[in-house]
Amino acid sequence: MTIETIDTGFVSSFSKGMSEPAWFEELRLKALTQLEELPMPKPDKTKIDKWNFTKFNRHTVTSAAYASFEEFPEEVKALVDLEAKNQNLYIQRNQTPAFLSLSQELKDKGVIFTDIFTAAREHSDLLKKYYMTQAINADEHKLTALHAALVNGGVFLYVPKNVEISEPIQAVYVHDDAQANLFNHVLVVADDNSSVTYVENYISTMEVSDTLANILTEVIANTNVRVQYGAVDTLAKGMTTYVNRRGVAGRDSRIEWALGLMNEGNTISENTTNLLGDGSYGDTKTVVVSRGDQSQNFTTKVVHFGKHTQGNILNHGVVKDSATSIFNGIGKIEHGASKSDAEQTSRVLMLSEKARGDANPILLIDEDDVMAGHAASVGRVDPVQLYYLMSRGIPQTEAERLVIHGFLAPVVNQLPIEHVKKQLTEVIERKVR
Repeated sequence: MTIETIDTGFVSSFSKGMSEPAWFEELRLKALTQLEELPMPKPDKTKIDKWNFTKFNRHTVTSAAYASFEEFPEEVKALVDLEAKNQNLYIQRNQTPAFLSLSQELKDKGVIFTDIFTAAREHSDLLKKYYMTQAINADEHKLTALHAALVNGGVFLYVPKNVEISEPIQAVYVHDDAQANLFNHVLVVADDNSSVTYVENYISTMEVSDTLANILTEVIANTNVRVQYGAVDTLAKGMTTYVNRRGVAGRDSRIEWALGLMNEGNTISENTTNLLGDGSYGDTKTVVVSRGDQSQNFTTKVVHFGKHTQGNILNHGVVKDSATSIFNGIGKIEHGASKSDAEQTSRVLMLSEKARGDANPILLIDEDDVMAGHAASVGRVDPVQLYYLMSRGIPQTEAERLVIHGFLAPVVNQLPIEHVKKQLTEVIERKVR
């Protein structure tokens, strides 16, 4: 199947098969008609013209659901707290909603946590208000339009006004079919005076080739809200990934991203926080390990629209073998966003002669009464550090491992979600050995 063979009949048939409301189908079809005229995204310093984002064998696969915790594969069991009494958990197996658990307490408070298609059927008006209307638009470029036309999975989380959720909400997206392609959409909406921590894991349990992932996330934080968003992505080497996570923060709201981007294949990652309301706050912490011959591009952006807004970006990346990683950090202060503060730090550690890493800090300032700063560094393992460790009897490979963990620790240790921190440490350990 290619983008040329996807027509209105195919999209309409899929939409009707999922019993979607008319507005959802219309959004799909409109996006489909815009595909040809829209350009591909152009990530800075990364050529993607030969990457496959539009050719795939199957749009969906049917997988079995899990009846209980006991049926989870071991890879999933390692990601969730099986002892938790109030387990708020959604598992998607390829495109199949495979498991859902939401505590009665949260249901009674009006919290909605369900797959995106159930949300379209049962909470149509609420979903329509936020779905691709405030954070990401379908017509931004070819990949957002393709996503809007073909979305085949995802989740909707809604937290009502004045509801503070203390326990994390978790979603696990399991990829265990060689022909499964992910067009996953995650929509998190936190209404006024609420708070929530959402954690997601993308995990491949098998090797694949020539598959693709097109993942969009929208986070809407209304007034006086705190959203903590944690993610660890570990998709397989043969999967080409485009992932766009974007948040919109209202007055006095906070959106805090903790991202472990550990995919094995070629990846484009965009993470943007738009600080619309006065006093809003955006914080992004990202850790990356690239290896093999993969090519990756990570763009982290915080845009200040409101007054007294604060944005922080912290990126640490390790590049091994002949891999290439590009880090673009962008702090933009719009005219009128006085008293705002944009700060960013990006550091890249290269472990071999063929490894390539770039850190590109960018500040775009259209207002006078502001603060802004950036720091960036790209380098190799300090031979003095290695020599010191090896002089104490530590083998070179183990010494390098310790240096890497020390390099990534300033980011990993600041991640606000303990569960994500633990899993991320384990993934890093596997990748650097």
